[in-house]
Amino acid sequence: MNSERLKDFRQAAYELLVRAKDATRELMDSVMTTPNVWCLAEFSLNPLFNRHRPCVYEALQDCRPDRKKLMLLYLEQLQKEAPPTEHILVAIDHTAWERPDAKTLKDRTHEYQRGVTVGQGYSTIAWIPEAQGSWALPLLHERISSGSSPILQAASQLKLVCEQSVNPVLAVLAREYGNACWVLALTQASIFADCLMRVRKNACLWSAPPAYSGRGRPRKHGQKMRPGDPNTWLQADTAIEIDEHPELGKVRVRQWLDLHFYRAAQQKINLILVERMKPMSNGQPFPPLWLAWIGERTLPKRNSLV
Repeated sequence: MNSERLKDFRQAAYELLVRAKDATRELMDSVMTTPNVWCLAEFSLNPLFNRHRPCVYEALQDCRPDRKKLMLLYLEQLQKEAPPTEHILVAIDHTAWERPDAKTLKDRTHEYQRGVTVGQGYSTIAWIPEAQGSWALPLLHERISSGSSPILQAASQLKLVCEQSVNPVLAVLAREYGNACWVLALTQASIFADCLMRVRKNACLWSAPPAYSGRGRPRKHGQKMRPGDPNTWLQADTAIEIDEHPELGKVRVRQWLDLHFYRAAQQKINLILVERMKPMSNGQPFPPLWLAWIGERTLPKRNSLV
């Protein structure tokens, strides 16, 4: 991004801050250029923050930006970086904020953060601009109310991004979303996005049912497969081995096509197993990585098994 484009972007974002614009912009600059802080007030020590310490709190209290308009501004910028036919990669996650002692805090919920605690949950959808590195641009960061859930909130955020994006969207998600609830949320909300989710090893998936015999009710499910139980594994549809990955060493990838979760029998998914063949430094094998792929586009197929 050249300097003129950056100035235009900053000005457009500034106009969407509504109230306390100057203090909020200086606080944003301070946050982005301060390596470490122990408390919120330390952001006022940054040379870019030209105000007194109380202005840090006043900026947060008074500023009421329009989140959706800011998201549209971000999408406008990122779509300039990618051709219309190239997908944009977004990540979705649920973060818990522990507040067990804040008894007067409104709408606290039970959250799981190294055990069950009380606090507030937040759902974040972020654009991942680089194949390597840790940079991410949050498009929406919203609190999950007691009347919603992480899956419903994430589905709402993904739907909004897909509706406003010219590019196709690929979403990557943690294990919390690798289940039938997320698949049903995508279907019910008519979200047209490709999704790659991690799957817990104790999950259960089913193959397509056998052909109808002509008697009784047609079956919805075929053979059961549990990633954590190799005795239940079906024959993989595709497999490939990478002899020497530059970072992971020898890698084996297997894929099972047209599986489904029990409660979402109509939605086909591909189950993927990624295994690092080289053991860890202590001699133990690396834990396998189970992934589920769902979407209009499918992963590339191989004509032969390796």
